[in-house]
Parts: sequence; structure tokens; C-alpha cells
Amino acid sequence: MNAETSTGYGTQRRAAARNRVAIIEAAHHLLAENPQVPLTDVAKRAEVGIGTLYRHFPTRDELVIAVYRHDVERLTGMVDEVLDRCTSAKAAYIEWFETLAGYIRLKHGLGVALHSAAAQNVVAEAWGPMSEAVGKLVDACVAEGTIAPGHDPADLIMLMSFLWRVAPDDGGVAQGRRLIAVVFDGIRAEPRNL
Repeated sequence: MNAETSTGYGTQRRAAARNRVAIIEAAHHLLAENPQVPLTDVAKRAEVGIGTLYRHFPTRDELVIAVYRHDVERLTGMVDEVLDRCTSAKAAYIEWFETLAGYIRLKHGLGVALHSAAAQNVVAEAWGPMSEAVGKLVDACVAEGTIAPGHDPADLIMLMSFLWRVAPDDGGVAQGRRLIAVVFDGIRAEPRNL
């Protein structure tokens, strides 16, 4: 392979990677608005041809799974940034879980595709990275003194799951904040082993 061919191939690979990301980003936004959005609309928003979309994602389910994976990576990857930006570890914990809740509401809009066998494997794979992300938040809160040591991150994810059940309006936000205060009152104490 000569240098010119190698350079051309590298350029094509970078363009293909950009197209893939553009498709995933477009699908993320459009599926949130309408779970039944036509894939032609996704291609148009991503500024690629429909053939390019299908080369990357031969089925709608594959695209939905890719969007889910991308969003999990984004959520788990933002923990350090949220911890750095927020004035306290507790504030970072709350902001991160509220962001997660917003995503989970969106995920419910992705419909049947996330209930396929392949998607369920991807959802199960996400549990580890999500628990690690929450573990960082918990460790920061323990160091700060707002959470007692010994709480399992997986337990706290389950406990915080009320956030994706409250309404996504002002009343729901207020209810969520009240419930978060109750949670923090409880997790200031060490967990009991029953």
C-alpha cells in the first residue's frame, strides 16, 4: 500500500467515524421527540444519505442500541466533570442523578427496541459502569461527610430510582428535591446489615 492510498483510507475512516457519531447524535435527539421517527429523518438531521445510515446501522434496533450505549458512556464519563464543577460532592450527586433521570425518561421513549434480547444484554452490561460512576460520587460524598461510609452504589441507584418516576414538570422537580432531602437524611447513617 503506498502512502497516498494509506492517507486516503485514513481520511475515509475518519469520515465514517464522524458520520457514525452524527447519526447517533441525531437519533438521540429525534428518538426523544418521537420514538417512531423515520430513519430518513435521522439521516437528514445527521446530514448523511440513507445508505450511509444503513451501512452503519442495518436495523432500527441496532441504531437504538448504539444510541443507548453512547448515552451510557456520556453519563458515566461526566461524573468527574460534574464533581469538578459543583460546589460540593452532594450537589454533584444530585445533579448527576437528575441528569440520569432525564435520560431514563428519554429511554422509555425508545420503546420496544430496548426490550429485545440483544438490547437487554447491553442494558445489563451498563450496570457495571453506572455503579462505578455512582461509586465515585459516593466516595466524594463520604469524604465530604454528607454520606456515611458503607453504602453500596447499586443500592443507591435503586433508592434514587424515584427520580425517573416523578413528573418532568415544576411540580415533579419540587417533589424530587423533597425526596432527595429525605434520601440524604437516611444515608447520613451507616447502612444496617439486616
